[in-house]
Amino acid sequence: MYTKDTARLLARLGIVALLAAFGLILTTTPSQAASTLRAAAAEKNIVIGTAVATGPLASETAYRTTVAREFNSLTAENAMKWDTVEPSPNSFNWSGGDAVVNFAAANGQRVYGHTLVWHSQAPSWVQNLPAAELLPAMRNHITKVMQHYSTVDSWDVVNEVIGDNAAYRDSFWYQKLGSSYIAEAFRAARAANPSAKLYINDYNIDGVNAKSTMYYNMIRDLKAQGVPIDGIGFQAHLIVGGVPGDMRANLQRFADLGLDVRITELDIRMQTPSDATKLARQATDYAAVVNACLGVSRCRGITIWGFTDKYSWVPDVFPGQGAALIYDANYQAKPAYTSTLTALGGTPGDPGPGPDPGTGPCRITYRTNDWQGGFTGSVTIANTGTAAISSWSLVWTFPSGQTVSQGWNGTYSQSGTTVTVRNVSYNGSIAPGQSTQTGFNGTWTGSNPAPSAFTLNGTACTLG
Repeated sequence: MYTKDTARLLARLGIVALLAAFGLILTTTPSQAASTLRAAAAEKNIVIGTAVATGPLASETAYRTTVAREFNSLTAENAMKWDTVEPSPNSFNWSGGDAVVNFAAANGQRVYGHTLVWHSQAPSWVQNLPAAELLPAMRNHITKVMQHYSTVDSWDVVNEVIGDNAAYRDSFWYQKLGSSYIAEAFRAARAANPSAKLYINDYNIDGVNAKSTMYYNMIRDLKAQGVPIDGIGFQAHLIVGGVPGDMRANLQRFADLGLDVRITELDIRMQTPSDATKLARQATDYAAVVNACLGVSRCRGITIWGFTDKYSWVPDVFPGQGAALIYDANYQAKPAYTSTLTALGGTPGDPGPGPDPGTGPCRITYRTNDWQGGFTGSVTIANTGTAAISSWSLVWTFPSGQTVSQGWNGTYSQSGTTVTVRNVSYNGSIAPGQSTQTGFNGTWTGSNPAPSAFTLNGTACTLG
């Protein structure tokens, strides 16, 4: 049977055209299946990813639908960073990262871990540790996070360790531990998950320059010492018209060191407001980045840092600039989306909105009013299906060991961290489009994050 894999093999042997000339085969085109980014990327056997924020991922249908339809890899924008995951010593908050991992699992997507060791978004307790305690804290953090997220197969282990002056960044890490913390972080990561791919990641290294050359020399030396670095991430926070002409050559020289390479945080900003000329040039630039990756056999993929201008970080950091992503703030595809899809080998089409991923018979709204050691929880159950619900059982798991002490408008039971609430006589029936509410008092220690998932009668619900 003639398949696309056969075609690729024959193409390498240089005989596809000859066979076609004699009518012995019919050529196939990937465009029938590749009207989305993830379908086109699958044809190229690479990753096309996006960074996701947990708020809209939980609550916005357009956001969730687009993420599920267009991308085969997710990066948590902030939910796996140290200040979120371990805000106090050895006390971990997994709720946001779990929500990303669970969404990815439900939608057939991989997760790229970001980031384990960084000078920014590190809590003050870490920054204030004496040198003798800093390295053990780093190893513990890496171990606990990677073991909890054992299904995450690639990680930014250390992030932004070189400054724009092409010298080691003068961070609290470097001041207290020197450059040795870099190698120690990779060794700890390899021990925590021997099968994960381990990356170093930075910005302004997309072309050949002094900073990227410093990385080249540093990684070459670390690998010679046996430090387990598998790859390097090029953030590619770029400006319209500023894609380095030697980007492909730069990626290739790192690949020649035996590294996997990835574009990890792509966005291409412009002076706002946008116009047709700027958007056209932006589209050309996105395609150029995709082509640079596709031109290097060890380029594993491209992650765009978000996808909709509605939630872009750019305007907050670069006043007067923005419109950096491939969808506008109203979730409309921009020319950059089309150029990215085309560069991946896809054909623009209308895939339609698709179902809201995770949408089932219900939507849950969970709210709390907290005080020291205690809280009141309110849970609204909305019937988003087409059939009436005649009775219900709602289940969730508390992420930080919270305990229900008293409930109302439902019969509550708790086993370990798992809570089950069943309807009472007067609120078991919920018509389509209607809702009911239940509530409880609870206790907590350390932190009180919200549950990341709810099931109604055994079926997952949307959070809203």
